[in-house]
Amino acid sequence: MAATTSSVSNNQAHDNKPLPPLPSPPENVCIDDVAATLPSGSGDKDHGHSPPQEKMCMDDMLQKYCGEFGRWQLRQFILVSLACILEAFHSMVMIFADHEPTWRCLSGSAGSGCSATATSVCHHKPGSWEWVGGRNRSTVSEWGLICGGKFKVGLVQALFFLGCTIGAGIFGHLSDSFLGRKGSLTLTCVLNTIFGCLTALSPNYWVYAVFRILTGFTIGGVGINVFALANEPVGPSKRGVAGMSTFYFFPSGVAILSGIAYFFQKWRHLYIASSIPSILFVFFVIPFISESPRWYLVRGKINEAMKLMSTIASTNGKHLPSNVILVLDQVLSSIPNDGKEESFTVNDSKETSPKPNEGKEASPIQNYGKEIPPKINDGKDATSITNEATGTEETVKNKIFENKDAISASILDVIRSPATRIRLFLAVDLSFLVSLVYYGLSLNVVNLGVNLYMNVALNSLSELPAFMITALLSDRFGRKRLTLGTMWFSGLFCLIGSFMKKVGVWKIVRMICGILGIFGMAGTYNLLFIYIAELFPTVVRSVSLGCSTQASQMGAILAPFVVVLGGWLPFGVFAACAIFGGVFAIFLPETMNKPLYDTIAGLEAAIA
Repeated sequence: MAATTSSVSNNQAHDNKPLPPLPSPPENVCIDDVAATLPSGSGDKDHGHSPPQEKMCMDDMLQKYCGEFGRWQLRQFILVSLACILEAFHSMVMIFADHEPTWRCLSGSAGSGCSATATSVCHHKPGSWEWVGGRNRSTVSEWGLICGGKFKVGLVQALFFLGCTIGAGIFGHLSDSFLGRKGSLTLTCVLNTIFGCLTALSPNYWVYAVFRILTGFTIGGVGINVFALANEPVGPSKRGVAGMSTFYFFPSGVAILSGIAYFFQKWRHLYIASSIPSILFVFFVIPFISESPRWYLVRGKINEAMKLMSTIASTNGKHLPSNVILVLDQVLSSIPNDGKEESFTVNDSKETSPKPNEGKEASPIQNYGKEIPPKINDGKDATSITNEATGTEETVKNKIFENKDAISASILDVIRSPATRIRLFLAVDLSFLVSLVYYGLSLNVVNLGVNLYMNVALNSLSELPAFMITALLSDRFGRKRLTLGTMWFSGLFCLIGSFMKKVGVWKIVRMICGILGIFGMAGTYNLLFIYIAELFPTVVRSVSLGCSTQASQMGAILAPFVVVLGGWLPFGVFAACAIFGGVFAIFLPETMNKPLYDTIAGLEAAIA
């Protein structure tokens, strides 16, 4: 009895001991939300669980999961770059359409007073000579753009570049905004066909000049969109070579145009023949081109961007896990744990769920092979898990991501930001100087002594080695040092050429200096396009390239006036421009193997 009483007392004493406090749930976690994600029997440890969601920027996703330059990027690159051939057709057709044909004296009394050895027909009597091939061989022969009217040839070419200047700015904005890269390229190709064919119907010089302005306006948007579509899906380590390779297509297009012009020697026929390929490109090539995933991302089209990235990965023979989601770099910079959401464990099980605080829904946990659908909130969809009953796994293509609000910016935002303001100033200055030297040396180079068609073809093909060498060196020495080196290389030979006389052997040395000068500047011209694209974030990349292209066109307009100075002055001016341009390049940052930022805020955060 005593023992029994003692036992009861001990039990009462034990019952009166305070219980240890229950563990508190994680901070800001709603118990109801956690419970909603748990199926009956959640204490079991054998059910599947969802891995934490991994947020990545575009460059990281390309490097880790999709491939930096695989079959998908190669196909996209080739198809898009074909538009550069069309750009060459519309830009350089004036070489053949506006050239001055050869002339000859008429036989018999009609040709009296005409001298076949004269260098010009300006002092010959009208009717004593004729154009070889007829009056409709070129615009010069049809409208008499010779002697006092010769300035009109240069004027219409300058107006064309003026149209390019305006078009580059407008289409750069449209490309970054609602129209997109692919939409802008489609529109420019359609307009190129229309204006090119209408040019062939011009009844007089001034109508011809108007249509050339309009053609230049649409051509100004081609290069910007081609570069963005071809290079934005490429990973950072392959972007330099891929970007440089884009420019092989333009001189190749000029060489092809020489062949077309050889068969269509009437200027009106030539304009039609060189314009039709643009509409063929719209119908037979553009349907196979994809929009830039970076444009989707900055426009808030997360669903489209993720599906395209999944396609890129599968085409390249890789796998994009379904727990990976694409985010802007400015969002990623504020995410802890390297972009992976924190998780917590419930009831000591192995099942983990992302923290549902801050509006994030927990990932679904399966209940005996049946998945509880996750809620989609703020575009952050739960990741896929393996269904144990069917053995299937949810993929990125089957997921639906809620789109975000579009992020847009203008050239004013580029100017306002300290991170991009100086870059824009230097990029515009460099573009102007490089274009002035490039086009000036092209006009100032010694004639190769062959017919017009062969001359143009050889001049265009001679630039290809410069592109190849620059492409190979761009990822070894970097954009900055290579820009500086090629500009000073060109400036050095221009400076030497300015001291050479145009007599005897010095004439040959002068010619070599001109060729080496354009060789270096051709590499700089194309490298600069890549450099500028990498200097600015996606949201303002096209508009920044548009401003640089506008400055480039202004240099192209001014180049013929420098060449007209004659003597040593053209080489002297080109040398000064190249050397000072190299000095400007010193103040630009290196971009080799650096990420392509999506937003200005992301760029500012990285610099800070």
